[in-house]
Amino acid sequence: MNFIRIILFPVVPIYYLITWLRNWLYNVGIKSSKSYDFPVICVGNLSTGGTGKTPMIEYLVRLLKDEKDIATLSRGYKRVTKGFVLADENANADTIGDEPFQFYRKFKALTVAVDGDRQIGIEKLRSLKPQPDLILLDDAFQHRKVKAGFNILLTAYNNLYYKDIVLPTGNLREPRFGAKRADLIVVTKCSKTISEAEKQKITSKINLKRHQQLFFSYVDYASHVISVFDELELSKLPKFTLVTGIANAKPLVDFLMQKGLEFDHLEYSDHYSFRISDIETLASKSLIITTEKDYVRLSDHEELKDKLYYLPIQIKIDKSAQFNAAVKAFVS
Repeated sequence: MNFIRIILFPVVPIYYLITWLRNWLYNVGIKSSKSYDFPVICVGNLSTGGTGKTPMIEYLVRLLKDEKDIATLSRGYKRVTKGFVLADENANADTIGDEPFQFYRKFKALTVAVDGDRQIGIEKLRSLKPQPDLILLDDAFQHRKVKAGFNILLTAYNNLYYKDIVLPTGNLREPRFGAKRADLIVVTKCSKTISEAEKQKITSKINLKRHQQLFFSYVDYASHVISVFDELELSKLPKFTLVTGIANAKPLVDFLMQKGLEFDHLEYSDHYSFRISDIETLASKSLIITTEKDYVRLSDHEELKDKLYYLPIQIKIDKSAQFNAAVKAFVS
């Protein structure tokens, strides 16, 4: 915790009260939430970033794409456009945001849209012909104007929400009791070898409500890296430069170090907008490995295309059959 966050601790009760009051107004109906007669699933968190929302959205797309016409709706963080934007062949990370653009590039049958106002975004998506019959809301747990039919709340193993406090000293966007709105809670970024005793300890701390289920997941890294031209075996890579612009690069760095790989790390802030000087620096490197989210922002630069690769990831969920059944039960 840095010094500025510590000295801002007196602001914590004010932030807590404001967010508590806002949620109370929605809970009692003074402020209205809109519900829908078709499936809307929200994936979100209580913390600020770094919980694995993008891999979870992709997991849900893979799970449901053969059964439903799916659309994703995000706010499009750090995009240069305003209002509702539907991804098309002219889309890029600047027009719709890096994560939505990642969805668009990866899943050709997926409808991808962005809008800061999720109500308007949903209305516009449903006006399309053909209309999607399932909408996945990316990072909308605090967007109370929309009442999703099903809420999946993510909390990272190394920053569990019940150990945290609200902004600005902590990382919580709202008080911890907001978790009771979730239908499923997923502890993300666990070790593959997390013990049953540790799971039980976390379960007791989370104190599930009667309507809730808890799951644990980990990141599964691919054995190869991918570029626009080819693939390389991860284990055979020469020394490279790792470039990250994500909320928490430590799990990736730890994974690569455990593999015994030799690399330098250039770390940027989450959703970083790469400048000309940054691209010039990267162009001087012989081999660059990055995340898929960073790749969609860097791959348009011609001077990087012959040296830029990304490491694919997927999430693996413990008791995945039970998780999948819960999601499909709601969708059906």
